[in-house]
Amino acid sequence: MPIDITMPALSPTMETGTLAKWLVKVGDPVKSGDILCEIETDKATMEVESIDEGTVAELLVTDGAADIKVGAIIARLSGEGEAAASSLETAAPAPLPTQPAAESPSPQRGEGAEKNAAAAPSPTRGEGDSRGDAARRAKGVGNPADTAAAAPPTGASLPPGARVNASPLARRLAAAANLDLAGVTGSGPHGRIVKADVAAAAASPRPPPAEAAAEPEASTAHAAPAPRDVPPPRPVHDAAHDDARPAPAAVALSAPAGVPMEAVKLSNIRRTIARRLTESKATVPHFYLTVDIRLDALLQLRSDLNKSLEATGIKVSVNDLLIKALGLALTRVPDANVQFAGAELYKFARADISVAVAIPGGLITPVITDAANKRLSVIASEMKDLAARAKDGKLKPEEYQGGTASISNLGIFGIKQFDAVINPPQGLILAVGAGEPRPYVVDNAIVVATVMSATGSFDHRAIDGAVGAQFMSAFKRLVENPLGMLA
Repeated sequence: MPIDITMPALSPTMETGTLAKWLVKVGDPVKSGDILCEIETDKATMEVESIDEGTVAELLVTDGAADIKVGAIIARLSGEGEAAASSLETAAPAPLPTQPAAESPSPQRGEGAEKNAAAAPSPTRGEGDSRGDAARRAKGVGNPADTAAAAPPTGASLPPGARVNASPLARRLAAAANLDLAGVTGSGPHGRIVKADVAAAAASPRPPPAEAAAEPEASTAHAAPAPRDVPPPRPVHDAAHDDARPAPAAVALSAPAGVPMEAVKLSNIRRTIARRLTESKATVPHFYLTVDIRLDALLQLRSDLNKSLEATGIKVSVNDLLIKALGLALTRVPDANVQFAGAELYKFARADISVAVAIPGGLITPVITDAANKRLSVIASEMKDLAARAKDGKLKPEEYQGGTASISNLGIFGIKQFDAVINPPQGLILAVGAGEPRPYVVDNAIVVATVMSATGSFDHRAIDGAVGAQFMSAFKRLVENPLGMLA
């Protein structure tokens, strides 16, 4: 029977995508792991691999086609011995999904489900798993009927001794993670369990039945929407589920009459930014704390470090030092390294820092994991690589998902001070302004020093004012006494 290839969900926030370019044509043989096309998402441009084998029978969308819904059929493969493309051309495409299938949120612990997913081995062509299709099916996005048909029996319904339909790599990963495959839903062809399914299952804690029964309202990510004037509750802050909820209704606006203008269609990334930041300001109670920080010692340390690193070609930036200081401040004030999760508060044992990077048409936040324990030269190298690939749209999902706190630095533009919007579901973001000569009191004397202003935006549901003040004080001490970051 023909095999449908659907638009995959390549990021947690993706609802539609643009098919940038086909890399195959009708009649081409396709093996598992072959690259089929390039898809532009709300975050990046990514290659999509095939998880099936066959011959390309139909390409149902053209290069450059935009706003293709996740789950829509974009191509078909014919299997071995099946008719060629001509016999499939009359087949009507499956209807587009009207809404994503219901999905059960998986409260993450520690560094979060996204970080756990990033820790799992990345998909390889040899495995025959498509990052996009696997992610889409694992999230239950697509035609509900197709999803139901492809889902294998759960562990409870498997007869004794029945063989689990899983790939060899999935079996090895499950054995290493001590995971029972009988309870894993497969997203591969004919319900086959593939690597992405094992990674998702390993990253999803399974609450005890009593706890699940005690909170039935948290059992679905698509509960009935709250009244328009009441912000919807956020019982579980899982980035993979946050953006599945409907966006607030758009307000119809009209341009001023008689003013020359051009209507520019919003890109996927701009629409996502608009939705998420509107949600953040509407549902997260922000409060702000600002401190002035003397930078002279940090600038001197940076100069000394770069002289010692000349032979390696590595250059440490002020932002690299601030990322390190933010990570250390979170470890020294662990009550600030938290995330609100409805009935729970997640307290993270590691500081993963999301760094705001401007890209054409928006911004993205690649993550420096475990920033507190990394050497400054490592942070500098990683940040340079992540920023370059972010601007080229080549980041992998695990490189920009997650993070326990964020930093946004507009000092390069000469901005003195600003208040940043929290990146949900995180609990804080640090906004850094420019360092500039200012009068500053040192040992009861006024001197001219290089001073910058840093403002923390905090989620008051998770972080109290006193805790926020302790965090800002710790960050200030680290920046003004930067040798402590090398200890």
